[in-house]
Amino acid sequence: MLLRFRVANVRSLRDEQELTFIAPPSAPAVRLVTTPDGPLALFPLVGIFGANASGKSNVLAALNDMRDAVLNSYAQWAARPSVPRHVFALDSKSAAESAFFEADVLIGGERWTYGFELGEERVEAEWVHRYPRGDRHRQEWLDRDASRQEPFRWPGNRVRDRAQLARRTRPDALLLSIAGTDNHPQLSPLFDWFRRNLWSIGPEIERSERERFTAEQLSGLQGRRIRELLQVADLGVAGAVVEDGAQDRPGGVRLLHRTSGGEVPLEWEQESYGTRSWFALLGPLLLALDRGAVLLLDELDASLHPRMAAEVIRIFHDPEANPNCAQLVFTSHDATLLGAPSGERLLEPEQIWLTEKDADGATHLYALTEADPGPEENLAASYLEGVFGAVPDLLEGQIALRVRDAREAGGN
Repeated sequence: MLLRFRVANVRSLRDEQELTFIAPPSAPAVRLVTTPDGPLALFPLVGIFGANASGKSNVLAALNDMRDAVLNSYAQWAARPSVPRHVFALDSKSAAESAFFEADVLIGGERWTYGFELGEERVEAEWVHRYPRGDRHRQEWLDRDASRQEPFRWPGNRVRDRAQLARRTRPDALLLSIAGTDNHPQLSPLFDWFRRNLWSIGPEIERSERERFTAEQLSGLQGRRIRELLQVADLGVAGAVVEDGAQDRPGGVRLLHRTSGGEVPLEWEQESYGTRSWFALLGPLLLALDRGAVLLLDELDASLHPRMAAEVIRIFHDPEANPNCAQLVFTSHDATLLGAPSGERLLEPEQIWLTEKDADGATHLYALTEADPGPEENLAASYLEGVFGAVPDLLEGQIALRVRDAREAGGN
C-alpha cells in the first residue's frame, strides 16, 4: 500500500509537495492495516480537485514518472543523451536543480522508504530505508550520493551482493532498477511494488489500449464480473460476446443491447463514448482490486455520469468489494463527488486534496482540512463558491462578455 508520496521540481510541482493516505484513526472510511507499531489507519482513496491547468494531473504524472524511472532506467536510459526528467519549466534555475521523488510504501506489513534525485546527466542521490520493527527502528540499507568519491554506502551491511550491484549501476541509472532486473533477493520486493502495484490510467494512455485490455479479460476469470458491471450501469447493455480469435482487440467485442424485440449486438464503433469509457475502465479497475494495487485515475469524471463516478468511489470504500485494500488516486473537476444529494459525504475532508498555482506558475497541493471545513458543511457548495480556493479566478459571465467585446471590436 502507498502511505505517502513526496516530490519536488517535477513538472509544475516546483517546491516539495506531499500526498498522504495516512488517516486519523477515528476518521470514517479508513482501513486499519497491521504494522510492527500496531494498527495503522489508511484511506483507500484520495481525490485531487482544482481548476484547469492547476497541476492536479501532474501529481499523478509525477508518481508515474517515479515508476517509469524505477522500471526503465537500467534498460532504456543508456541510449539517451541525458537523464529523462520533467523539471519545472517556468524558471531557468530549476533546470540546474535535481528532480526529487520519495515514496513510503507498505510491503508485507513493513514500511519501506525509497527515494532518489535526478540531475540532468546522472542520479544525484538514491536511498532505501526499511522499518522491520516499526518507525522507531529505521534501517538504512542504501545511501547513494554522486558527489562523494565513493557514491554507494551500505549502513549496517544488510544488503547482499553490494559490490556487484554498485559495479553494475551506471551513473545515469537507479540501483533499484538493476536490483529488480537481477531479481535481487532483498530488493526485488520493493522493485516489484512499483511494477505490479502502481498503475496509471489517464489521457496519456490511449483508451483503445484500455479497451483492448478489458476485452482480453472478457474471455478469462474476469469475464462474468465485467458483464455484470456493464449490465448494472444502466447503459442498456444486457451482455457481451467475444468473437473467436478476437479477444485481444476491442473490435472483436460486441455489446448486446436490450430492445423490445430482444438483444441486439452493436459494432464497437457504434457504441457511445460513455459506454466505451466505462468498458475501458473495468479491466484495470477489477485487476487493481484483485491485486490490492494503487490505481492512478486521471479525470475520473471524463465521459462518466457523476453517479457512475460516485460508484467507483464507493467500490474502493467498501471492504467487501475491495477486500485486498486496493487504493485509488483520482483527479476530477466534478464538485458533486464531494457530496451526494442525500447529504452523504462521499469523501472525508482528509481525503480531498486541492491544487492551486501561485504567481510563478508553481503548483501548491494541500488537503481540504487546511481550510478547516465545518463538520456539517456542504463541501460541494463551499468548493464551488471558492471558500477553499482551487477554483478558476473567473466571474460569472466574464468569458461571454469578452467574446461580445471582441466581436464588437472586430466589427462583427
